[in-house]
Amino acid sequence: MILITAILLCIVSLYLAQKLLMPKYSTEIFEGALIEDYYNETTDHQVVFIGDCEVYENFSPVTLWEEYGITSYIRGSSQQLIWQSYYLMEETLSYEKPDIIVFNVLSMQYDEPQNEAYNRMTLDGMKWSGAKAQSISASMTEEESFLEYLFPLLRYHSRWSELTADDITYMFSKKEMFHSGYLMRVDTKAAGSIPEGKVLDDYQFSDVCYEYLDKMVELCEKEGVQLILIKAPSLYPYWYDEWEEQMESYAKEKGVPYVNYLEEIAEIGLDFSQDTYDGGLHLNLSGAEKMSKYFGAWLKDNYDLSDQREDETLAGVWAEKTDFYEKMKDDQYRELEEYGYLKSYGAREVIE
Repeated sequence: MILITAILLCIVSLYLAQKLLMPKYSTEIFEGALIEDYYNETTDHQVVFIGDCEVYENFSPVTLWEEYGITSYIRGSSQQLIWQSYYLMEETLSYEKPDIIVFNVLSMQYDEPQNEAYNRMTLDGMKWSGAKAQSISASMTEEESFLEYLFPLLRYHSRWSELTADDITYMFSKKEMFHSGYLMRVDTKAAGSIPEGKVLDDYQFSDVCYEYLDKMVELCEKEGVQLILIKAPSLYPYWYDEWEEQMESYAKEKGVPYVNYLEEIAEIGLDFSQDTYDGGLHLNLSGAEKMSKYFGAWLKDNYDLSDQREDETLAGVWAEKTDFYEKMKDDQYRELEEYGYLKSYGAREVIE
């Protein structure tokens, strides 16, 4: 009995230590908490976005709800690689069956693991499943270990000297920061001159990227979900004509819709002197709301998505989401007026 008690105490102690030492992403690099936030959802969604910063900063689910009664969620993360997107799609479809999944194609440019910091911001937040295990295996750099993903304490044990009060405050419950996967920014930094992309040795997307894109198409067909491919209207990173030709050709071959919103900036009404907070890499709130109104109208014109605002349960859920959205909007504008910048974001560098 004493031995069993000792073993249980050891297990509990290790668990608590791991919960304490894992990064909380509560006061900086908020993007690291995006993936985990999905599991707090209590209702299903008609539309799910999957991809990198070009979805979680450029689309506003609350706007889609307010304008069209469309329920949506963004499963985005920083520099989300295409195999990570595929396994997130696979995992999402084990929780719900949306009518539409939207995938942003920028990650087609990466054909191998990039770095641990970005991997962690996608993978640590996933619940354990076969999809997570496969995503880890596909994503690890040579320096990484599967065991350290299985037992994060092995990776984060050295954070003892970096602990803050937030590590205790958010040990078991996360700070509310997102809006159905959208990361809000109301500040503005106008886009200047955007340099032409550097000349590449090879513009061809790799076989591994096409392999995972094929898997997305096949999975959505199997599950009866409409897959839509997009290129969001971010001015940078540069999107090459050669890449565009490949995506148009692929979409035509597979019979999958593909829209490059860089070609529809004027129709959307985007003004990159006002609608970006970081010089054109990402849209700010005004830009994301314009993009969402335009995209929502396109969805309603092309797909049979019912207006969910008459559903009392959903209306109640989204009323709470909208209230939080408006409160954060007011708080951020107040910060801008008082400090001249968003104090809640500090002076941190843009992740992507």
